Amino acid sequence: MNFNRRDILLNTLPFLAGAGVVGAVSPVAGAAPIKAMALAGTTVQSFGLSPHNTKDQTAALQAAIDEAAKTAQVLSLPAGVFKTGPLTLRSGLVMSGVGPQSKLSFLGGAALLQGEGLSNVRLSNMSIDGAARPLNNDRGGLISLKSVTGLMIDHITLKDGLTNGILLQGCSGQIIHSEFSELGNAAIFSDDATGLEIAYCHVHHCANNGILVWRGEKGDDGTLVVHNRINDISAKAGGSGQNGNGVNVFRAGGVIVSGNQIRDCAFSAIRNNSGDNVQILNNSCHQLGEVAIYSEFSFEGAVIANNLVDGAHVGISITNFNEGGRLATATGNLLRNLKKRKGVAAIGLAVEADSIVTGNCIEAVEGLGIGIGYGAYMREVSANNNIIRGADIGIGVSTHNDAGYALIATNMITGTKNGGIRAMDKDKPLGPDLTKSSTEAFRNLAVYGNVSF
Repeated sequence: MNFNRRDILLNTLPFLAGAGVVGAVSPVAGAAPIKAMALAGTTVQSFGLSPHNTKDQTAALQAAIDEAAKTAQVLSLPAGVFKTGPLTLRSGLVMSGVGPQSKLSFLGGAALLQGEGLSNVRLSNMSIDGAARPLNNDRGGLISLKSVTGLMIDHITLKDGLTNGILLQGCSGQIIHSEFSELGNAAIFSDDATGLEIAYCHVHHCANNGILVWRGEKGDDGTLVVHNRINDISAKAGGSGQNGNGVNVFRAGGVIVSGNQIRDCAFSAIRNNSGDNVQILNNSCHQLGEVAIYSEFSFEGAVIANNLVDGAHVGISITNFNEGGRLATATGNLLRNLKKRKGVAAIGLAVEADSIVTGNCIEAVEGLGIGIGYGAYMREVSANNNIIRGADIGIGVSTHNDAGYALIATNMITGTKNGGIRAMDKDKPLGPDLTKSSTEAFRNLAVYGNVSF
């Protein structure tokens, strides 16, 4: 009989599992949570802990954590509720439960789980309940970690905290396959990350933001925010956009926000403020209260591609050239159902400086399909090969005396109420439809090959 490599592997793995070998293999990113191998580690019962005990079990839990880390064994949490105050994590700790049935319930304090200067910490397969208990720090988190490398948080549910779910400062690692809800600020707040990935999480019903990726000063960050589901994000702290966002990037460069499903946010699905070289790709964004996707203020370099936006005031805004915001590509996006807000006209895609806008489909806009520049704030924009349907004006472009140049070519514009392409004085259209008239009156425009009907 002939065997190929597939036959050998399929017939060998069951034998290895029976021999205990598979259980010794280290889990890979995104793998199933720790199960059988946890049974061989330290158990909380060894330290006098009892599931469903209504008393404070902080001291016994801390002793179990210390021993498990010291002896390099998995700390196994059985099903049950463990009421606890602040616990300090240790390097090398692996703590795993049996799913949501293993619950740590917070009694109040600085944080439920905290640590600084650690390495190789894993929290897996458990539930963390903030129990709406106050933290000593209003900007803290139920899990609060500083300068931790090799962090792995996977398959946890975390809810009912009065501030942030997880607060990280200067950390690297992964937060994956977890659920965060009913939080008083944000689900995950990362500051000055050193190599972080947030993936395959469900974030919902947060008071101010979903996921924050910030830096104290502008610099490279490189965090990946990929394949998460984010919904029902409010802006209870108010403001003009710092709250109410699914993903908020602030000063953090090199961040990739990709493949996320984001809906029902008070302001934006994704907001990049002053982050250089940020990529916003392949996200599905629905029912946003303001701008769906934002790259604003002093950013340099943004790639915004292949996103779907359905329902917002503005689909995509690449703006604040007055603050240094410049250099972007907006390609292959589908933007539709952009509505007026508080009497202000909507925009499908707004752009200001050193940017290419190409291959986008824009439909049903109560205002401009594409807005190029605002007053003097416009320089070197090329808008080509876009399709715009059902806007008030297809493309509006600034012709201010101090505005730079724009190339508008080979776009197809249909069903507009007030012209295919119009010169603009800020929000006011000027002159004739430039798809049907000469552009000689405007020294900064090159308009050709467009179809409007």
